[in-house]
Amino acid sequence: MRYLALDVGERRMGVALSDETGTIARSLTVIQRASRAEDLARLRDLIAAHGVGALVVGLPLDSDGQEGPQARRIRRYGQRAAVALDLPVVFWDESGSTVYAQEVLIQAGHRRRQRHQRLDAAAAAAILQDYLDHGPRGQSEDSAVRLETDQ
Repeated sequence: MRYLALDVGERRMGVALSDETGTIARSLTVIQRASRAEDLARLRDLIAAHGVGALVVGLPLDSDGQEGPQARRIRRYGQRAAVALDLPVVFWDESGSTVYAQEVLIQAGHRRRQRHQRLDAAAAAAILQDYLDHGPRGQSEDSAVRLETDQ
């Protein structure tokens, strides 16, 4: 099954996609946020084009692992998107994903402007790869704490 991951921000949303086996994540695109309806229309097109079976939404937990106001907003957004898109959703801790994505883009030789344009999608890919590595198939006692499923 293919997964679509979202790194939801105020102005942009990074999107990543897994391969058919649910093993490897890759950055896909960055959606410039306009309205919920437009976001959902873009996501619906991506889901149809790639045969996506589930959403993974990055959840920005506080340093102590708790959900703050931003995480609650993202959770509501993800729940609404899952209902509108008729897909199951998994919320996954996104801690460190942007820093990791920035490092990967630097190591790949991308210039500052290129990094800025690709950062959100690369962060979504980092979130998705972490989920694929530690999620349903490889879930251990420790990683089970990080996995929260709704719907």
